[in-house]
Amino acid sequence: MSNSSISNPSDEIATSLGLARVTWFLAAGEKNIGGEKNIGGEKNIGGERNVGGERNVGGMRSRETARLTLLLGHGAGGGIDAPDLQSLAETLPAAGVRVGLVEQPWRVAGRRVADRPANLDQAWLEVIEALTSTGSIRGPLVVGGRSAGARVAVRTARQAGAVGALALAFPLHPPGQPLKSRLSELLLAADEIPVLVIQGQRDPFGGPGEVVAGLAGGRLQPAVGPVTRAGAIVWAVHGGDHSLRLPKSGPMTRAESAQQINEVVRWWVRSAAAA
Repeated sequence: MSNSSISNPSDEIATSLGLARVTWFLAAGEKNIGGEKNIGGEKNIGGERNVGGERNVGGMRSRETARLTLLLGHGAGGGIDAPDLQSLAETLPAAGVRVGLVEQPWRVAGRRVADRPANLDQAWLEVIEALTSTGSIRGPLVVGGRSAGARVAVRTARQAGAVGALALAFPLHPPGQPLKSRLSELLLAADEIPVLVIQGQRDPFGGPGEVVAGLAGGRLQPAVGPVTRAGAIVWAVHGGDHSLRLPKSGPMTRAESAQQINEVVRWWVRSAAAA
C-alpha cells in the first residue's frame, strides 16, 4: 500500500512533550493545497493555511463536507505507515470521514522507545485540544489507534469528548501473560461510549475471545460480530495476527480482509457519531 502520508497535508503541533504531527486524509469534497500552517506556529512549504482558516488556490474556501473526524494513533513498534491505519485513512474519507493520523512526539523526534503511558496520554490530549481550538476537528470526534495507540485512545476518550473509540489490535495483555490484563483501560471507554475492537484471532496479546470474555456478557451477532457490554463490539479477524494480517493460506486474501475491516469500521464510525 502506498504511503499517502508523504503528500498529504499535515500539522505539527507543539505539546509539552515536544512536537506531534497529524497527517490529514480529507473527506470527499474537501480541498487542501500543500503547505499547511502548523499549529505550533511554523509553516510548511507553500504557506497555505490549514482547516480552521483553510484556503485553496485563488483564496476560495474549501467545501466543508466532513461529517465527522476520526483521529488514529500508532503503536509502540511502528508509525502511521502501518497498513491498517493507512488503509482506513485512504478509504474512510469517501464516506465523509476526515481522518487524522497522529504521530506522538517520541516518534516525531526519531526516538525508538515510546514514552511512558502518562506522557502518551498527555500529548494525545494536547493534540486534540489544539485541533479543537483551530477548528480542525469537523463534526463529532471519534478516537482510536492500533495497539499502544488503542490503549491511549480508550484511556483518554472521555476527557477528549469523543463519541466513540476504535481499538485496532488492543493489547489485552503481554504475550503469554494473561494475568497482566489491561481490561480496565478498555472499560474506561466501553462503559461510557460505543467501542469497536478489531482483534486478530491469532493475536498473542489477546484474541477476540479473550476480549469478549473480559468485557463479559458477550453474545454472538453474526451480522457484525460479538456484541458485549455497553454497546461495545468485538470484531474477529479470522486468521489475523497482531498486525491484523492473514497468512497467505488464510480463509481470504489480505486485500479482502482489509476491505472487510474498512467496511466494518465505516459502518460503525458513522453509527457511533449518529448515536
